[in-house]
Amino acid sequence: MPDTRPGWLSRRRVLGAAGAAAAGGATLWTAGVAMADTTTDHHVDPEPECSVDPAHPAEQFRASWIAGVVNIDWPSTTGLDAETQQAEYLRWLDDARDFRLNAVITQIRPTADAFWPSPHEPWSRWLTGEQGGDPGYDPLEFAVKATHDAGMDFHAWFNPYRVSMPTSSGDVGGDPSQLHESHPARQNPDWVVAYPKTGAATRLYYNPGIPEVREHVIEAMLHAVENYDIDAVHFDDYFYPYPSGTEDFDDDEAYAQYGGDFATKADWRRDNTDQLIQEFNRRVKQIKPWVRFGVSPFGVWRNIADDPEGSDTRAGAPTYDVLFADTRKWIREGWIDYIAPQIYWAMSLEVASYSVLAKWWSEVCEGTDCQLILGEATYKVNVDEASPEWKNDPRELLNHLTLCREYPNISGNAYFSANSVRDDQLNAMTLLRDEHYRTPALVPASPHLGGNQPKPPKVSSLTWSDGRYVLEWRPHNRRKGIDEVTRYAIYTVDGDPGDCGFGDGTHLVAVVPHDSDVPVQRFTWEAAESDDRVFAIKSLSRTWQASGESLA
Repeated sequence: MPDTRPGWLSRRRVLGAAGAAAAGGATLWTAGVAMADTTTDHHVDPEPECSVDPAHPAEQFRASWIAGVVNIDWPSTTGLDAETQQAEYLRWLDDARDFRLNAVITQIRPTADAFWPSPHEPWSRWLTGEQGGDPGYDPLEFAVKATHDAGMDFHAWFNPYRVSMPTSSGDVGGDPSQLHESHPARQNPDWVVAYPKTGAATRLYYNPGIPEVREHVIEAMLHAVENYDIDAVHFDDYFYPYPSGTEDFDDDEAYAQYGGDFATKADWRRDNTDQLIQEFNRRVKQIKPWVRFGVSPFGVWRNIADDPEGSDTRAGAPTYDVLFADTRKWIREGWIDYIAPQIYWAMSLEVASYSVLAKWWSEVCEGTDCQLILGEATYKVNVDEASPEWKNDPRELLNHLTLCREYPNISGNAYFSANSVRDDQLNAMTLLRDEHYRTPALVPASPHLGGNQPKPPKVSSLTWSDGRYVLEWRPHNRRKGIDEVTRYAIYTVDGDPGDCGFGDGTHLVAVVPHDSDVPVQRFTWEAAESDDRVFAIKSLSRTWQASGESLA
């Protein structure tokens, strides 16, 4: 490294309220040589106004759904040994890294059974092929640790009420006697409704109108929240089932017993779903205030023909009217921390245009603490015949993200599912990465959950040898709970970073986990030769709140 120290490296830059007071007396490290900052002027200049390149956002949620039901993604088939299952999951994380994603939404309770040793429900059949079959390890424990080791956010994906899939998928269909003998749905047959009653599509569902059912599913899911270091919990779009022809979900008995205060069964059903959402969120926050709660509903709340406040769409299964899920209410009431509507349609589709719905959801989330993440149909690329854009144009997906830049309330996107991300049909995901995800981005912070901005870490040394830089630091990690530092953001630039060099994601190169087993953390960066490279590091709390940066 050169002996000269440029003027822009003559002080430690710490942006943000937490670091403003640390302008003087800092120690800088360049190539392992300590240099005391002799600045005596404690005047702190106001932070510059920095323009952010939309192609390099500081924060942007980027996730793939990793589906377990019927072995869509992970595991790829039943009966794999533990080592093979683990290798498959690590490869999904490699894919996410390759496409510069920063989160995975991993399904761990697909059919009222578990991807962890649960005292409430049997092992999932999608692990071993036999419900209740022990996979020989704890898949949830492994997945959480592996995801964190990769620097990514782990969202535990639950399906609240679905008990089985059709027999054509290898599941039990509508026959409760085929469930594992310990399954609560088999032990409590009055909790369960087969829908539709007959036919190849028959499945079993817990009845959302029975209070004991809601309590059971909440307890079953909370066990994972309490016992695993998950970052968020995630529900998909299944509350009451999607309709099958004209047949109604058979909950007349429950309505007669519990619905007396409601004018219509539809109002009662919506209230049942409201109670699940409100109570689950309340109890999650009681256990771990930093764990976010998100829901990924069908992309239309209500059509404008049914409600003047609905979207200008003509969708066939709006959540309010058909699935009995008042998703807009949950946003307004503050019961969820993010919403990820599945807007799986092309921009030009008149009955449910992506562009119309992106704008509508952005307006709904305006002024709330609910982050908006849009669900993307990567599975339709080069497949969907109904919309020529999906079938023929790899830029349909890219155009969605270009549109999202117009709405600051849109925090990011999630892609269904991991297999279609990997398949990269028409090179759409590669093009998306190269155009929209040029650099990594941090998961958007959730300061509404509380907690304080963390302190910057203390850089110990920066050395270059044998074609690599080694950056070492000591963390400020005495805090626990919501304020605990769990990750670090690493930035690097060759030369003067400027006043705004670390304000967006332009120079972000990695997010690395905090290792509580070692007192000094370490990051390596390969470089053919030493140069005037500057590194910056920020601490990240459990809610992804970032400290100011420490320079090296």
